[in-house]
Amino acid sequence: MRDAEFYPEGHLVAVLTCEPLDRTLDYKAPEGGVAMGAFVEVPLGPRKVLGCVWGEGLGGFDLSKARSISTVLDLAPMREEMRQFLEKVAAYTLTPMPAMLRLATRAPGLMNPPGMRKVYRRGEGRPPRETDARSKVLETLDEYGGLSFTLKELADTAGVTASVVKGMLPSGAVIEEDTPRDLPFRRLDANAPGNELTEAQEAAATALREDVAAERYATTLLKGVTGSGKTEVYLEAVAQCLKQGRQALVLLPEIALTSAFLTRFEERFGARPAEWHSGVTMTERRRVWKMVGEGGAQVVIGARSALYLPFQNLGLIVVDEEHDGSYKQEDGVHYNARDMAVLRASLCSATVVLASATPSLETWANVEAGKYKRLDLESRYGPAVMPDMHALDMRGEKLPSTRFISDTLVGAVKKRMERGEQSLLFLNRRGFAPVTICRACGHQIACDHCDARMVEHRFLKRLMCHQCGETKPMPEACPSCGVEGRLAPVGPGVERLAEEVAERFPEAKCAVLSSDLFASARALKEQIQRIAEGDTDIIVGTQLVAKGHNFPNLTLVGVIDADLGLQGSDLRAAERTFQLMRQVAGRAGRSEKKGVALLQTYQPEHPVIRAILSGDEEGFWRAEAAERKMAGVPPYGRMAGIILSGPDLAVVTDVANHLARIAGPLQRINAQLFGPAPAPIARVRGRHRIRFLVKAEKSAPIQAALAEWVGQVKLPNNVRLQIDIDPQSFW
Repeated sequence: MRDAEFYPEGHLVAVLTCEPLDRTLDYKAPEGGVAMGAFVEVPLGPRKVLGCVWGEGLGGFDLSKARSISTVLDLAPMREEMRQFLEKVAAYTLTPMPAMLRLATRAPGLMNPPGMRKVYRRGEGRPPRETDARSKVLETLDEYGGLSFTLKELADTAGVTASVVKGMLPSGAVIEEDTPRDLPFRRLDANAPGNELTEAQEAAATALREDVAAERYATTLLKGVTGSGKTEVYLEAVAQCLKQGRQALVLLPEIALTSAFLTRFEERFGARPAEWHSGVTMTERRRVWKMVGEGGAQVVIGARSALYLPFQNLGLIVVDEEHDGSYKQEDGVHYNARDMAVLRASLCSATVVLASATPSLETWANVEAGKYKRLDLESRYGPAVMPDMHALDMRGEKLPSTRFISDTLVGAVKKRMERGEQSLLFLNRRGFAPVTICRACGHQIACDHCDARMVEHRFLKRLMCHQCGETKPMPEACPSCGVEGRLAPVGPGVERLAEEVAERFPEAKCAVLSSDLFASARALKEQIQRIAEGDTDIIVGTQLVAKGHNFPNLTLVGVIDADLGLQGSDLRAAERTFQLMRQVAGRAGRSEKKGVALLQTYQPEHPVIRAILSGDEEGFWRAEAAERKMAGVPPYGRMAGIILSGPDLAVVTDVANHLARIAGPLQRINAQLFGPAPAPIARVRGRHRIRFLVKAEKSAPIQAALAEWVGQVKLPNNVRLQIDIDPQSFW
């Protein structure tokens, strides 16, 4: 076992750093020696950088010139299975190892010595005089649910000076404490009773408990209709994992889902788990990272990057809503957290639970091939039943061009309002309108840095590019011809839909759920809570509302444009539309009252729309699988996307054409090369983008061929090349 290896003082060891180098660096072991996997501080030029001992030094140079490791850090060494995991992910995704180490050490201050520090948290009192600045401090502390902050962190997050925080100490509104930098999390009660399970839930829970108790690798698809109680079932697996003395990781696709989940978790186990996502403070990230490695955190609830935490004894990984596209990392290291969760579990003899009402075709195919087990929950929990689903043929509706809600759907919403029930109008498009056109000259307002149209966000009174985030005020006159008053929005977004709702239902309370309309995760959670409590008649939302939320009084879902995802060349368009429509329809009727979902469509005869309405999921998957298999595309073939980008189009084009001429390594594995061609969005953030697509048989060694192919070219300094194995998007 490499974990048992220890290198005495002066021994030459290889250290992997986070610096963008193509190799490990050799250093002498320090006084007292160093263990394999130890985190260390090493000199690199005039700086000291973080590294990890990766094995024997290579040597091959004058050893008298070798420098010594500066410090062995007081951190749990990286385990053998974690090193293997990083190496395998790097090989699969064609990512340099330094980038993998950066991904695995994304916590601040790891090189700082342990010690005490002053932290600030919410107290019981109120300040005698509540200024705007003091209110911001209290709101920030409340938003983060009782977490502690350093003084600078609290002041920066609240947008106030440190003196404002200090001035709130005498009143007890804010408490200052001396605490060790990183404390273990409260122990969870593995024996606490859960909710009473149905017969089907108990059968599924028993199967998962047995897998966890066996302490060997297994992956199971937990497929249950929306509202069937999948969470209660996999929490039983978490309880079994805790009884085994092992750690568990639960991955969620959205921060907005964590609040309700944490409440359920705390009710079940008596304490909150560790959290790892972009909404937690830097202080908390460092604590979670260290405690996971030391065993002081039994369960972590997190986003996809939580998969790279240094677990000491990982026994269970749950990937909730496993089909969700947000599990795919699209920048930096291109990986799919669902697939990497299976890889990590296989290396540490852990159980994987992939939970979904509408699983990905990749997971479905692995079940069919016998690689994964499958457990089904076919009915909703308690008295709730699945909603009825109907298509509204928009070809027969007489709608003016400025309206998007059919009269039939309007009538259905009014009936719900009369009964005191809620309705959801769903449109998977943010902003007010996707295009703003000048009716005088035809100019469409585009981003200055991207080949993309700017989206009008009327609530924010801005135009926004959804590619690079650039914003600008809404102009009064056309930027091209200068004519005033002729700019017009084309097409609907949720803000435009909300405007129509206000006109057609003036007495209704309306809430808009879209990720760009909330300044903080807390504000979004509060809005979701108000909706769940019934303080809204009509919800207008994007795909944010399709994921895991429970609105007991919601009985009608109206999909404004069910055809939206069916256009384009994306090989997963049918699958994604099917999943999204089934998921959003599942928000209706989750309590005693029966729900209905109405889909506005101009293509009611489309096979995907028919499959959504019929509920024949297995038939849909079989048909979709047959098409993919015939085309030789994932999951029945291999694909890779390659993007070349740079500020000078001519230079990027020359590199792309040269690559196309030297594609011998790809030809030797019988791979097909498509391109070079301009990417669908050919310029982003001022960088021109040219795309290749590589397609190969399932068994082809595509990574090795790609590495050999691109390794033949030395890129100009301002040209970047990105490889995406198993691409999920093709823009």
